[in-house]
Amino acid sequence: MSTSNTRRLIRQTLTIARRDFIATVFTPTFLIFLFAPLIMGSFGAIGGLGAATVASGSEGKERIVAIVPPEQATVMKAVDERMRRVFRGRDESPPPLTTETPDADPAAKARAELQAKDYDVASVLYGPLDKPSILYGAQGSRTADYLAELAEQTLRVGRIGDAAPLSQATKHSIVRAKASIGGKNQAAFFTVFGIFFLTLLLAGQAVGTMAEERSNKVIEVLAAAVPLESVFLGKLLGMFGVAVLFVAFWGTLVSQISTLMPPTMAAGLANIGPAVGMPAYIVLFFAYFTMAYLLLGAVFLSVGAQASTMREIQMLSLPITIVQVAMFGLASVAASRPGSAVATFAEWFPLSSPFAMAARAANAPEVWPHVLALAWQLLWVGIVITIGARAFRRGVLQSGSGKLNLKALFGR
Repeated sequence: MSTSNTRRLIRQTLTIARRDFIATVFTPTFLIFLFAPLIMGSFGAIGGLGAATVASGSEGKERIVAIVPPEQATVMKAVDERMRRVFRGRDESPPPLTTETPDADPAAKARAELQAKDYDVASVLYGPLDKPSILYGAQGSRTADYLAELAEQTLRVGRIGDAAPLSQATKHSIVRAKASIGGKNQAAFFTVFGIFFLTLLLAGQAVGTMAEERSNKVIEVLAAAVPLESVFLGKLLGMFGVAVLFVAFWGTLVSQISTLMPPTMAAGLANIGPAVGMPAYIVLFFAYFTMAYLLLGAVFLSVGAQASTMREIQMLSLPITIVQVAMFGLASVAASRPGSAVATFAEWFPLSSPFAMAARAANAPEVWPHVLALAWQLLWVGIVITIGARAFRRGVLQSGSGKLNLKALFGR
């Protein structure tokens, strides 16, 4: 192919890309698409608020009960107050403690407490503290353990004869200079999920775009004006430009979240980070997102070229989505088990390689394996685009059939 033909092919491809980019971005519906994560997050927040409201309605109505003599009740309340200091924020602390004076039949009184109408009793302790009996309901096994430990500590204080603390600790808060192992694993999972979510959300547009232009015959006009390969690559690049705009917008917002967080929460995020360092991680994340998007986008464009109705789009898109979810699961396992056989397989298998290698960037500091992985993935991107262009040609030239002939697709 001559230099002039190559330049003309590139110019035609970029023209199609610019056309699709402008047609997608400069529309009111793009704003809805751009803020789709915010809309989905709002629905999730509303659901969470409703659940929290239901849960808060029962707060203050549950308690644990200890049926002990008054002198032990005083010590037990002091011990309970000290033990509850280990619970912070959203930690699931035991319900409030209520003490009752034993009567002639403590066991009967304990069973009566479990049937109280004014409040819910998770568990009840009665009897001597060296051998206490604890009754608990279906959800009270954890509170029963707490009451058992409370009886143990109360008995120890009673034997010492003084409820005052025996030690006074001095606490120092230390911020790690590097991410912890658990933080690296968390960063790896967030990386896999982020690429999976973005590719699934953004690449799926290609199917609807292709089917729409097939139905209104625009694709035939484009095919008559420029080579089909330019149309295919142009559409893929145009949709990728939309994806880059989406990622840049939300990436900028997410990068500023830490400035809005309380200092203690922001310090906690310091334990979560990639092993390769943030600058290299950002570059690798975008590179692997590009590879994953081009792979999935080419497949979706090919599907859109074969489908002539919305029903056919749904039928063909579902298997691709199932495979993509399977690749997400495989890469998630690889992220949690770096260096294992599963991780190695996920890093080399073409469809899961972008996800697994992005997770490796969070788990391992070596950079050179990513050079090999990106070259390997680029090879498969070329293969998928080549097959997709042939499927695209088949779908456009026989737009009425909507059927894929493998012999015509792969034949010369």
